[in-house]
Amino acid sequence: MANKKAQGPSPIIKGRIARFRRAMKKHGIAAYLVTKPMDYFHLTGFTGEDSAVLVMAKDVHVISDGRFDEALNQECPWLTRWMRKGLINDQIAKTCKALKIKTLAVQGDSLTMADQAELTKLNKSTKLKSGPSINSDMRILKDATELAIMRKAIRNAEDAFRSTCASIEPGQTEIEVAARLEYEMKKRGASGPSFSTISAVGANAALPHAHPGRRKIKKGSALLLDWGARVDNYCSDLTRVVFLGSIPRKIGEVYGIVLEAQERAIKAIRPGRRMCDIDAVARGFITEAGYGEAFNHGLGHGLGLDVHEAPSLSWRSDQKLAAGMLVTVEPGIYLPGIGGVRIEDDVLVTPNGHRVLSRLSKRIEDAVI
Repeated sequence: MANKKAQGPSPIIKGRIARFRRAMKKHGIAAYLVTKPMDYFHLTGFTGEDSAVLVMAKDVHVISDGRFDEALNQECPWLTRWMRKGLINDQIAKTCKALKIKTLAVQGDSLTMADQAELTKLNKSTKLKSGPSINSDMRILKDATELAIMRKAIRNAEDAFRSTCASIEPGQTEIEVAARLEYEMKKRGASGPSFSTISAVGANAALPHAHPGRRKIKKGSALLLDWGARVDNYCSDLTRVVFLGSIPRKIGEVYGIVLEAQERAIKAIRPGRRMCDIDAVARGFITEAGYGEAFNHGLGHGLGLDVHEAPSLSWRSDQKLAAGMLVTVEPGIYLPGIGGVRIEDDVLVTPNGHRVLSRLSKRIEDAVI
C-alpha cells in the first residue's frame, strides 16, 4: 500500500530528478524503474537495499520494506512508499498495476532476465523494456558537493596510508598490513574501504589484483598497496609501492618507467581528448621502454559512488573527456616471479585541463620505509 509523506527533496536531489525526467522525456519514457542501489541513492538519497525507485512524470515512488521505514523517514520522507510484505517482484508488479503503467523502462544490466520474466508473468498489463543509461550519464560528471566529499575520501586514505607505513615492520604479513590500513581508514571516519585492500609483497605484486595472504614482509622487499576509503558513500582509490630498507634493483628500474608514464598521461588530460589517446600516452612510453606486454590492463576508470564506474580510461574507449569527470590514472608493469609496480592517483578533469586531487609523494626516495 502506498504511503506518501509531504516534505520535499533537497535542492540537489530536486535538480537531479529534474534532469532524470528531462532524459526520460527525450527517450519517450513515462515510467523508469531504478534498481541499482548506488543509482537510486544518487537520485533520491535513499541508502536502503533490496529496494527500487520508480520515477514518473509527477511522482517518485520507492518500493521497499519495513526494515527501511525509519531510514526513509530520515533520508527522503517525500517519496511515495510501497512497503512490501512479501517478495520485491510481487510488489513491483502490484505497484505497476495500481499506477496503470503500460510500459516500464528497467535497468537491463541490473534487473536480471529471470526477474524480468517473473515480472511479466505477475503483471501482463505492463510491458518491460531496457532503459537507456540515464543514471550513468548523470553520475559521470561530479558536482561540487560530490567533489567535496571525494576530497575527504582521498585525504582519509592518504592519512591512513601514512600511519600504516609508519607501523610496517619486517615479519608482518600482507593481510596484517591490509587490515591495519582498513582500520586506519575507519578510525578516521570512513565507513569502510572502497574495495578489498590489495597488499602484495614481492612476486605476489606481479598479479594486478593480488589477494593478501600470509606472505611475510622482509627487509629489502617491495610492497604494493592499492586501497581506498569510502566516505559518505563516495570512494577514493590510490596505489603506491613502498620499500623496506632498500629498493630491489629490477623493481627500482621499472618504477621510474611507470612513474614517467603516469606523469605523461596525467599531463595529457584535458576536455575533448579521447580516453584511448590518454591511454596511448602511457602505454606507448611503457612499450618503448620494452615492457608493453607487462602493462596488461587499462590506464584507469571513473570514480564516485562506485570504485569502478564510467568512464573507462582505456584503449577500448573513444569517448571524450569532459570537465567534471574524475578518473584514476594507474599504469603498471608486472613481472612474473619478480613483482610489480603500479602508481595510481585520482584526477579531476577541469574546464582548462586537469587537477590531481591526491597528494601522496611518488618520489622513489620517499617510498623507502
